[in-house]
Amino acid sequence: MSPIFLIGYMGSGKTTLGRGVEARTHIKFIDLDQYIEERYGKSISAIFREYGEDGFRKIERDTVRELASEKDILVACGGGTPCFFDNMDVMNRCGVTVWLDASVDILHARLKEGRSQRPLIAGLDDDELKDFIIASLEKRTPFYSRASHRFIADNLDTATDLDASIDSFIKEFLPG
Repeated sequence: MSPIFLIGYMGSGKTTLGRGVEARTHIKFIDLDQYIEERYGKSISAIFREYGEDGFRKIERDTVRELASEKDILVACGGGTPCFFDNMDVMNRCGVTVWLDASVDILHARLKEGRSQRPLIAGLDDDELKDFIIASLEKRTPFYSRASHRFIADNLDTATDLDASIDSFIKEFLPG
């Protein structure tokens, strides 16, 4: 099976859904940022400091190309991955892309809880965070909408909803 690339805004549930799918199938889950961190032996923040955003985005591009040749994997991409270079073209050509689309209100609720872990939004108050999400989505949606599939990701926050979403994802995107 060709790789499946999960794309979408931070907080859309790429890692949550990916780990759940991996737990129930033979598919290996890879979080792209974590994969890069392990390969380079440093955090994404440290890579940004050392190489700048341009350097990080080149590393990300090269890693996407590498993973595009793998089989039976599910890759959670960073929220910005589809927006740089020809990453969407590569992912669409070599695998299946699934946009995890969550509403602004759901993203806002999820990101309020974990914002201290995300440097881009750590210093924002609730209203600034919502404005940031809206502005970012306006820029990124044209890239996300190029995915071969769209999966509504609003219902991942309770165990029951997550189980149902995992079941739905498996039925829709995994063979047999």
